[in-house]
This record gives sequence, structure tokens and C-alpha cells, in this order.
Amino acid sequence: MPKFIVERKIPGADKLSAEQLCDIAAKSNAVVDGLGVPYVWHHTYAAGDKLYCVHEAESKEDIYRHAKEGGFPADIVSEIKNTFGPETAKKNT
Repeated sequence: MPKFIVERKIPGADKLSAEQLCDIAAKSNAVVDGLGVPYVWHHTYAAGDKLYCVHEAESKEDIYRHAKEGGFPADIVSEIKNTFGPETAKKNT
């Protein structure tokens, strides 16, 4: 299944309380459970006024459906084509 990064513009996202994060996560989980299609929410990063979420789904349409049913913005949805990090440099040596 393809992975996607979802950018959500939410003013004060980096200041959300533990209780608010719990509520958002519970809502997201409930929507995922009700979608009736393969879908995995991996994790979310809060930075400034944005949330960056990593999800797996069969299509962008499923990502947008999750956002709509959850009442979440989905300002940018991009398929992740590759992942790399510091260890990637060591693979060619």
C-alpha cells in the first residue's frame, strides 16, 4: 500500500495539549476503523502551525475521505516515493 504525507494547517498545532492530542488521535482511530478500506495511520509530527501525518492507504481519495469524515484539514497530500537517512550513505561503501 502506498504511504502518504499529509500536511494539515492548524494554528498552534505545536501547542496542543496532551488531552487535545488524545482526542484527535481517538477521532482519527474511530474514522480509520469505520472506513471499510485498508488504511494505517503511522504517526504525526506537530511543528509550528502544522501537523505532518504519515498514512498508508490505497489512494489519495482515501486520505481525503479520512480527513473529511474526521473533520481534519488535509491541505497537501503527497505520496512518499522514497525514504532515506544518515544510514543511506553507508549502503554504497
